[in-house]
Amino acid sequence: MKTFACGDVIPGCGARFSAADEDGILSQVAGHAAADHGVTDITPELVQAVRDRVVSV
Repeated sequence: MKTFACGDVIPGCGARFSAADEDGILSQVAGHAAADHGVTDITPELVQAVRDRVVSV
């Protein structure tokens, strides 16, 4: 199981995600970024920032 806290990348955001694997996290985060932060251009740097902060539980 993997988890990710959006606030680790976007200060002040309280959204948290969990999934069986990193791809599941990235899929959820992409939808959240667009819906809640207006971020529709998911850059390689943003993907790496998320990957760097995904935690195994």
